[in-house]
Amino acid sequence: MFTGLIEETGIVQSIKQKDGSVIFTIQGKKTIKSLRIDHSIAVEGICLTVIKRTGKTFDVQAVEETLKKTTLGNLKAGSPANLERPLLPSTRLGGHFVLGHVDGLGKVTSLKTLESSWIFWIQVPKKFSYHLVPVGSIAVNGVSLTMAEVKANSFAVSIIPHTMEVTTFHLLKPGDTVNLEFDVLGKYVERLFEEKGMPTMRK
Repeated sequence: MFTGLIEETGIVQSIKQKDGSVIFTIQGKKTIKSLRIDHSIAVEGICLTVIKRTGKTFDVQAVEETLKKTTLGNLKAGSPANLERPLLPSTRLGGHFVLGHVDGLGKVTSLKTLESSWIFWIQVPKKFSYHLVPVGSIAVNGVSLTMAEVKANSFAVSIIPHTMEVTTFHLLKPGDTVNLEFDVLGKYVERLFEEKGMPTMRK
């Protein structure tokens, strides 16, 4: 489990194809310190397993299903990637509960630069529009954010200078695709309603 508070932006050192999957070798100066083989790590919001570790890099493997549902296939050698290690029981929960299980892809439709922040509008597939809740939580490329505004199947997030600097948000532009994970608590409530035969917002 993660919090959506990115620890650092790592760099993809190399990419290798293996039987339909892709092995990413990633460098992360901070996250590498306590990382071990079999540990989980969120890369661009996707929970992956460390399969190899050196003094400066670690390897993770993305299989067909993960490549199909996320933006990992767009990464190249030299690409930056948001990194976060799992939540420790002793750590303050500063973001929200993030599992690293991407629900779907969104598209950045507009970017507005303000005096001290940036407003990103992101469109989601219509089937996910019922997950959009004003001031609700959402993870975009693994970053824990609050939906500032919701319109139809789009939402806006306000990015502060610190987040812009320490994540890959500064690289996003209109037309780019992002990984989305909706609030897990909301998804469980929805599932409970469905099991009880109660109406939900799903269309």
